[in-house]
Amino acid sequence: MSEMAEAIRLLIAEKGYSEDSVKQTIEKALKAAYKRTYGTDENAIVKFNDDLSDVAIYSRKVVLDGVWDPVKEIELEEARKLAGDEVEEGDEIDILEDPKTFDRSAVSTGKQTAHQGLNETYKNSLMNEYKDKIGEIIIGYHQRERNGTIYVDLGNAGKVEGILPVKYQSKLEYYEKNDRIKALIVDVKPTNSGIQLILSRSDPKLVSSILEKEVPEIADGTVEIHKIVRDAGYRTKIAVYSKREEVDPVGACVGIKGVRIQNVIRELLNEKIDVLEWNPDPAVFIKNALSPAEVERVVIMDAEKREALAIVEESQFSLAIGRQGQNVRLANRLCDWNIDVKTVEQAQNIDFSNVNTVQNARNLFNDENVYDEIATVSELPGVDERVAALLKENGFDQIQDFVDAFDADTIHIEGVSADDLEKVSDLISENVEFVEEENEEAAEASQTEESTEEEEAEEEYFCPECGAKITFGMTKCPNCGIEIEFSDEE
Repeated sequence: MSEMAEAIRLLIAEKGYSEDSVKQTIEKALKAAYKRTYGTDENAIVKFNDDLSDVAIYSRKVVLDGVWDPVKEIELEEARKLAGDEVEEGDEIDILEDPKTFDRSAVSTGKQTAHQGLNETYKNSLMNEYKDKIGEIIIGYHQRERNGTIYVDLGNAGKVEGILPVKYQSKLEYYEKNDRIKALIVDVKPTNSGIQLILSRSDPKLVSSILEKEVPEIADGTVEIHKIVRDAGYRTKIAVYSKREEVDPVGACVGIKGVRIQNVIRELLNEKIDVLEWNPDPAVFIKNALSPAEVERVVIMDAEKREALAIVEESQFSLAIGRQGQNVRLANRLCDWNIDVKTVEQAQNIDFSNVNTVQNARNLFNDENVYDEIATVSELPGVDERVAALLKENGFDQIQDFVDAFDADTIHIEGVSADDLEKVSDLISENVEFVEEENEEAAEASQTEESTEEEEAEEEYFCPECGAKITFGMTKCPNCGIEIEFSDEE
């Protein structure tokens, strides 16, 4: 059995099988051969040395004085010869079997079982490996084509095969034998000899994966991709935004002199790419989405139904619509709005008096209507709950209290580091808008003026002759006509 042990070591070292999977496969093979020889494997026991230097199969038999089933039982006298005089009737002993004594057909069965087991183990290993790679890019070479489906050589001695179905191919791309193909893994399926990777050249994720490798700002999270839509082979639209005001998301993706985006275009075999800035205001976003056309105005016709009208100059109309409506169709998908495009002249005939206009849409998408006013640290989105709880416990839960104490460097709480405080401060800067109050002098002056007016309003005057009500500054009583003179009293 030393050859078997050596084979185990080779399978582990060269094929990459796990030790447990190889041991299970060998055990199944030996038991299959045993069963083929004796009709059962219920009492077959396979044992491995700790260092895998040897492997053996045993028959576990019951010691009896009078045997009925020699496969599972052994005579007491014979058992004592093999295991010693201390063996008693009813004991179980393991008797070493020599696989060389098995029937030839049994050996063949064992080999076949081992082969199938190792193939299954290898396929399971590959399946687990490549399932984790769904959504990643892989590079292979055109091997052959059948019924439009391209078979891609990915190496691995043919155990891993890639196929590029017609529905996942880019419409204008053409490949010849041995051409390099970079594609996205979208699915993994087992085959008789290994596994098959379903590849795509039309998936928008292919563009995002390539773009991430070309644009460091996307890789580090400074710039994020809001959405990508494609008409593979013809045009792609990418909406991006920046988490930092000083970083231009479109400029970062395009690169100096367009170097970055040209690398992406080259990988997509000259497919046109529009990179535009995402905006939470749907009117602005729609205007951006119709690039490269210049849009004069966007009118939200019905915010609830997500219907909008883009108004352009006559010279921009064809560009906005695109070839066979491609540009506006991609813009619709990118914004998730139904966009109608008209020229300025055509729009003059439209009655906008009852239109649910832009402000209605802004009300739907305005952050101020989504989020309530944030007054405490605990309400900050993304705040560390542990840090917030400690701040609240020590009297720094109110936003203003925290800001004043943070600026004065007077927050010293066990378990709350300077980095924790800095993160809270950053969250406040991102999510809280402070409204400046009137200065104290102006407030006091205003209060003084108001109190004086109130005092004057409360004081009343009456005619000394007839008692009629008069007002300050009159020279004659409006009732009796007597002359009146007001004098200041100290």
